[in-house]
Amino acid sequence: MRKEPDAREPLSTPDRGPRPGDSAPATAAAVRPMRGSWIPGLAVALVLAVVAMAVGERLPVLGGPVTAVVLGVLVAAVRRPAPRLTPGMRLAGKPVLQTGVALLGAQLSLTQVLHVGAGSLPVMIGSLAACLLAARVIGRRLGVGGDLRTLIGAGTGICGASAIAAVTPVIGAASAQVAYAISTIFLFNIAAVVVFPLVGHLIGMDPQVFGLFAGTAVNDMSSVVAVATAYGPGAVDDAVVVKLTRTLMIIPVCLGLALLAGRRARSAPSAPVRPAGLVPWFLVAFLLAAAANSAGLVPATAHPGLKELSVFLITVALSAVGLSTDLTALRRTGPRPLLLGACLWVVVSSSSLALQYAFGGGLS
Repeated sequence: MRKEPDAREPLSTPDRGPRPGDSAPATAAAVRPMRGSWIPGLAVALVLAVVAMAVGERLPVLGGPVTAVVLGVLVAAVRRPAPRLTPGMRLAGKPVLQTGVALLGAQLSLTQVLHVGAGSLPVMIGSLAACLLAARVIGRRLGVGGDLRTLIGAGTGICGASAIAAVTPVIGAASAQVAYAISTIFLFNIAAVVVFPLVGHLIGMDPQVFGLFAGTAVNDMSSVVAVATAYGPGAVDDAVVVKLTRTLMIIPVCLGLALLAGRRARSAPSAPVRPAGLVPWFLVAFLLAAAANSAGLVPATAHPGLKELSVFLITVALSAVGLSTDLTALRRTGPRPLLLGACLWVVVSSSSLALQYAFGGGLS
């Protein structure tokens, strides 16, 4: 059984709750896992994911992954999952999740970074850096645990639920932290759909400038499309390209977090880390998929199917995260992480506007 490092910061109390990659509880660990023992837990996660995807199709702003977390938490609140479901939920919460993140790369083209233009990359990188720095500084001031502020920072600064899904296995975040972070990100996505078009018209953005603003300051793709469409059809294409390019920021952020996690683990004699563990396999797969798509090896006709498969696998994983969420720890967290999310939302939005102005983005 893997021992949790003592130096890890809690959600907001010492009770961290189960993690997707943790060993099974003592009641289940006493029995050697049998072949096929993962089937019941994975089947429950699959059923919830199908329901969540159906809801997400009807409510695109909500989306399947967010719905999956909510449904999982609600089911766990009504009836705590039995120990026999643990192996399947653990499988969904780690290998399935990592596979879904890796498939995100097949939707990206590395040449899109060049197409975005010289004025866009500084805005994306600058707003991301501002968000991650603010997450660290403000999160510490608010007393938000390190893993939770990392999840909220990555979700706000990169691409919402997809970024949270990518960061989760790297830092080993607890399921309660993942559920709270995704809920926080979703809340401010909804706020962006209402507020950002009004802000854009108030300060006189042209559609291309607003597309860059939406692509850098809004998180999930569905919300980006909703915000840009509300502003005007001319903003949608730019917003989508910027958002896809922003997704590539998952790679350096996750690699940096993996190096930090490896350094901490090496400093603890009880938890040595192999060098191969410093670069998660799914990040390598993500890059290879993006490179293959850039080289034209992924047919255009396969893109919709790969996108749906990627979203579905992430939805299955987040269903398992919701089911295994420690509701007691979630209730004890309080409003401080939500306040952190609000602060980061303001930081990303204002830094995006400021950087566009600084680099001649055409703000009136």
